[in-house]
Amino acid sequence: MKPPPAPAPLRLAVVVSHPIQYYAPWFQWMRKEAGLDFHVFYLWSAGATPALDPQFGRTMAWDVDLCGGYAHEFVPNTARKPGTDHFFGLRNPDLTARLEAYAPSAILLFGYAYDAHLRVIAWAGRRRVPLIFRGDSHLLGRGNLGFWKEVVLGRLYRRFAAVLYTGHANRAYFERLGVPAARLFFAPHSVDAARFNPERADVQAAAAGLRRELGLDSATRVVLFAGKFIPAKQPLALLEAFLDLAPPQAVLVFAGDGEQRAALESRAGERGALGTSVRLLPFTNQAAMPALHAIASVFVLPSRGVSETWGLAVNEAMHMGVPALVSDRVGCQQDLVTDGVTGWVFAADDPSGLRRALERALSAGDDARRILRAAVMDRISGYRYLQTTAGLLQACATLTPS
Repeated sequence: MKPPPAPAPLRLAVVVSHPIQYYAPWFQWMRKEAGLDFHVFYLWSAGATPALDPQFGRTMAWDVDLCGGYAHEFVPNTARKPGTDHFFGLRNPDLTARLEAYAPSAILLFGYAYDAHLRVIAWAGRRRVPLIFRGDSHLLGRGNLGFWKEVVLGRLYRRFAAVLYTGHANRAYFERLGVPAARLFFAPHSVDAARFNPERADVQAAAAGLRRELGLDSATRVVLFAGKFIPAKQPLALLEAFLDLAPPQAVLVFAGDGEQRAALESRAGERGALGTSVRLLPFTNQAAMPALHAIASVFVLPSRGVSETWGLAVNEAMHMGVPALVSDRVGCQQDLVTDGVTGWVFAADDPSGLRRALERALSAGDDARRILRAAVMDRISGYRYLQTTAGLLQACATLTPS
């Protein structure tokens, strides 16, 4: 099934901070399958070229093609310290001139909180070019943003002719800030389902090799955490829950990097579990992620902080048929993870909630796992590039010059 045709004429400019491993494959799919006329303006080269990721604590670049298959350009960034960790980290004086030369009929803007973004918003207002916003913020765990922040953001979002929301929690956020329902369009967060396909022979071969490398037999259940080892994602809490349970024929695999790696190694070592029931893999790049998810019995994202706006690793796991265990503050939970149906959910403010949820996940028998897998595959089928693109095209169809 293909997405609906783009409204004609449509000439879309897409402004994104940098090549992102979750968005670039969507652009590639959209150009190939939807035939949409768009041009991506990148404000920084991180991801495509090596750059320091402060949370991973390493200089890195993604090992999959993020720039092929669609029109794009890198706009020179004059920031003293380029990056997305401060307001002036995306400073691109040439951006509006390049937009002017492209002459878009609409602009899709990812984000607002940087110098370059605010310049685009001001420029589009003067040129009467409709703006579409895409973000994934939510209010989970905080209730509100504070009076003045809500006032300022409400006024900002009224500058957009359309807003793409990624899921239930994100829609509630926009509604709280006064975005009218007529301007809200569902464009769900999605990942490259063609790559995260459990039927691929190369993925299954790589997964079998990984199991052999880790010394795991087919009966060993794998609890997987993949991501940044930072406090907000609670890898240490997951480790403690697993060590307390000490489940037989199960291993906990951590894949990633970050400030808490040493603490994870130390704690697992103290309990005599490091290298046996607890494995800490080196940083795992994108090309190896399908095989990593393929060996998992359950994927765990126990984030407590408000910064887990979605959790796209959950999408990756679910495309591989793997149920997820998440806290109720993970942005995707309301959409993807229904307790007892497509995974397990615990309350982030419950000190023992993670341990109890993990115990339930590991106690699921073979029949329960088959039912879970079928429900997981059915649920994630609604979160593909097809649906994301359809939401964007529905938004574009409503646009008229402001």
